Amino acid sequence: MLLEVDHINTFRGPAHILHDVSLTVAENEVVSLVGRNGAGRTTIIESITGLLPMRTGRITFRGRDISRLPPHRRARCGIGYAPENSGIFPELTVAENLMISRWLSDNARRGTDGGDAEARALTVFPEVGKFLSRPGLNLSGGQKKMVSIARAMALAPALMILDEAFEGLAPAVTLELFSVFDRLRRHMGIVIVEHNLDLVLALADRVFALERGAVFHQGPAEALLTDLDYRKKILWL
Repeated sequence: MLLEVDHINTFRGPAHILHDVSLTVAENEVVSLVGRNGAGRTTIIESITGLLPMRTGRITFRGRDISRLPPHRRARCGIGYAPENSGIFPELTVAENLMISRWLSDNARRGTDGGDAEARALTVFPEVGKFLSRPGLNLSGGQKKMVSIARAMALAPALMILDEAFEGLAPAVTLELFSVFDRLRRHMGIVIVEHNLDLVLALADRVFALERGAVFHQGPAEALLTDLDYRKKILWL
C-alpha cells in the first residue's frame, strides 16, 4: 500500500471530529472521500498532510510512519496537496509559486522516470506556461486551480491529494481537469474530495463514505456510479 491510515482520532480544539478512521490507498489508485458537509472529509486530508495533528492512531506512507512529521516533511516524502481554495500566494507570480515546490523538496526536480517534475507539470497544464509572469492575484478561478495542481505536481509526488478540485469551474475546464487526473493516475495515487458525485465516482477506483467523522462504507466506486438505487441506499444521495 502507498498510504495506510490506521484508526486515527483527530480533534479541533475540544471537538472530537474523526473517530477511529482507517483507509488505504494503493499505488496508482484513485480513492474518493464522500459524505455530507461536516462529515470529516477535510479533517482527514488535514490529518494526512499534517496540517491538523491527530490525537491517536497511525499514518504510514510508503512503509514509513509519518504520524508525527510536520507538513513540510510529509511533502518531502512525496505527498502533494492542492487545497480547496487553491492556496496560491497572490503577491507572487505563477513562476514563483511553482518555485516553492523546488525549494521544498530535495527531489522536486526529478520525476519518477528521471524527468523534470516541473516541466512535466507544465506539459500537463500548457496554459500555465503562458502566464508564468502573472501575479496569483490576477488569475481566474480555473487558472488558480491549475497552478495549485501544477505546484503540487512539481514535488514529483507519489500521492496527490485534491480537495474540491472541480468546485466553481466552467464545464469545459472541469472536463479538462478530469482528463488530467485520469492521466495522472498512471504516475501516482490520488485522494480526492469532491461534491460532484458523478464526476468523482467516474474517476475513482474505491470510495470511503463518511458520516459524523467515521467511515461507514468502503468499496468499489463503479457500483455506486452505475446503480442509482444502490447509491441512495448506501450514501443517501
